[in-house]
Amino acid sequence: MRPFLNFLYDAAGYLAAFFVFAIFAVMIGGTVMRELGLRTGGSDDLVAWFCAASAFLAMAHTFRWGDFVRVTLLLENLGVRARHAFEIASLAVAACAIGYLAFWACRFAYESWQFHDMANGLIAIPLWIPQTSFVVGALLFFIAVVDELVLVLRGHRPTYVTAAEARHARGDFSEDL
Repeated sequence: MRPFLNFLYDAAGYLAAFFVFAIFAVMIGGTVMRELGLRTGGSDDLVAWFCAASAFLAMAHTFRWGDFVRVTLLLENLGVRARHAFEIASLAVAACAIGYLAFWACRFAYESWQFHDMANGLIAIPLWIPQTSFVVGALLFFIAVVDELVLVLRGHRPTYVTAAEARHARGDFSEDL
């Protein structure tokens, strides 16, 4: 199961990177088109949807590999047992909050599909299509947090901690800036 979950997190990360590149391509394309006197209708819609897709699809990958913003000031000053308990409590609260987010993301997209909501911009497509990245990203993030919670409950160190320590051991402190 571990290789499959890691594949899912990595695939979502690559897909998020693709959407970041797509933002670049649409914006450069729009700039060139404006300079040539061509219409650029809909590019704002695409960029907005691609921004949302890149943000939500990257959450699981970012969390899993220790690139999420974490405030560790308290945790670093606790003993091993207390730190373990705080990690479990933090992950349990996060699982509840992100589960709530994922539930409402699914409901929101389902209602958009059910009521045939259409996008308001120049590109008229069913709204559930761009909302799918929100749903997939929220669900993957929920799975990643529950995955980490189970790992920590089994007595292992969190993956995001070991990933950050491995980066630091290589001399890479870029995520800490």
